[in-house]
Amino acid sequence: MTDPTIDRRERWAMVLGASSGFGAACSLALAREGYPIVGVHLDLRGTLAAANEVREQVAAAGVPVAFHNVNAADEDKRHAVIEDTKARFKERRAAGVEPYIAVFLHSLAFGTTLSYITDDPAKKEITRKQLEMTADVMAHSMIYWVRDLFHAGLLAEGSRVFALTSEGAVHVVPTYGPVSAAKAALESHCRQLALELMPFGITVNAIRAGITDTPALRRIPGHQHLVRAASEQNPGGRMTRTEDVAQALVALASPRLHWMTGNTIGVDGGELMGTRQEGI
Repeated sequence: MTDPTIDRRERWAMVLGASSGFGAACSLALAREGYPIVGVHLDLRGTLAAANEVREQVAAAGVPVAFHNVNAADEDKRHAVIEDTKARFKERRAAGVEPYIAVFLHSLAFGTTLSYITDDPAKKEITRKQLEMTADVMAHSMIYWVRDLFHAGLLAEGSRVFALTSEGAVHVVPTYGPVSAAKAALESHCRQLALELMPFGITVNAIRAGITDTPALRRIPGHQHLVRAASEQNPGGRMTRTEDVAQALVALASPRLHWMTGNTIGVDGGELMGTRQEGI
């Protein structure tokens, strides 16, 4: 195993969902730690300016940056991003350095939030296509990206693979069922990938963030109730912030954490423990 104290390889990070929420915060935190960033995001006219602003902030950290505005769940687009990254790494090797993806973060939040069953004719039930799309984007795509990166030689001994999950994997929230199922599957995928990649010195862990005010949260019907509950009940006295998760990710990406894999790690100020008791 490579000694982390003398490893002189160039440590890159690839972030799926890099333009907003957790992905943006983690991209910026990693860049400030010196990681060149390959970001994958999907933004149209309404959000493209904000995505470009995130890219500029990451670049201002002084590291190489490549942002790809593509659908991360599209197989052809995935292959194109990987080929582009391979070309960049080839250029770096010609310059006398050995790059690899030291940190890979899956932070895709695109799914449908509808009830499975309702007797209210004014409300829609989730369709098979919507259910499968939610699981494919938010869970199964993790497998395809990690597998292709591995076979492309971009992941190597010492790589740290992470996925962003949520309390929805273990808690029930109205209309959140499709995403809850996807998050539960994502955590299971992380454990299986951890098992299969550990012989290669690659670790895989899920980060379970507390309820955080992100664009993805605001798309959940009734999200105001989640915000109020998290603000009132978190033992830390406030909601989780994207920066909390980003700082944790940087720490967890340490080359010294080579023996920690297959976990779902809570970064939530103790939120999942339950309701805060006043006076204690």
